[in-house]
Amino acid sequence: MPASSDQIARKRAPRMRDPESTRQKILHSAFLEIYRRGFQAASLDRILADAGVTKGALYHHFPDKAWLGYAVVDEVIRDHLLDRWLGPLAKGADDPLTSLQQAFRIRAKSVQPHEVELGCPLNNLAQEMSPLDEEFRERIETVFDQWREGFTDAIERAKARGIVRKDVNSRQIATFLVAAAEGSFGLAKNARSMEMFRSNMEALAMYLDTLRVPSRLRGRA
Repeated sequence: MPASSDQIARKRAPRMRDPESTRQKILHSAFLEIYRRGFQAASLDRILADAGVTKGALYHHFPDKAWLGYAVVDEVIRDHLLDRWLGPLAKGADDPLTSLQQAFRIRAKSVQPHEVELGCPLNNLAQEMSPLDEEFRERIETVFDQWREGFTDAIERAKARGIVRKDVNSRQIATFLVAAAEGSFGLAKNARSMEMFRSNMEALAMYLDTLRVPSRLRGRA
């Protein structure tokens, strides 16, 4: 049966391309490969196979493996981490400190077995690549700094509302909280214990009550 004019037109029409969709597939597959194996052991061939794209498509978007890794930090790990830790803070305008406590409790409830098994992807890369590659170190530090700034801002807003004591050093506390969260991932990863991670998150949430103005703390009792 002869092909219709519509069928012929469809065959002759160039296939529509979606460069951004291809780029996102590559980034997603690269994140998974790096998370499972580390950056140095990550295989471009496995990334391409998982994404279902050609090597030409990879190099169209990323000049080399290093720049692919940088993009994973900037666009995948950063967005995922900040959404999880800072997202809850946007919901608590009346009591930012309680919202910060909720961020730790939500993280405790939402943690998945693979996260305990593999650890925090940002911290993993910091341990592996910061001593080896200055570009990696700077990009990782940018994400850590945005995380610290988000916590600092929440504590400062709580101080302005008379919830947190005026003598509290907001930046110092925020840095401690980020370090404690990342340390908790490391301990839980080595112990293979979700319960350890959850217990530490609850301990950090409870610690934040020590920052409250005494009258505010009595009101919560």
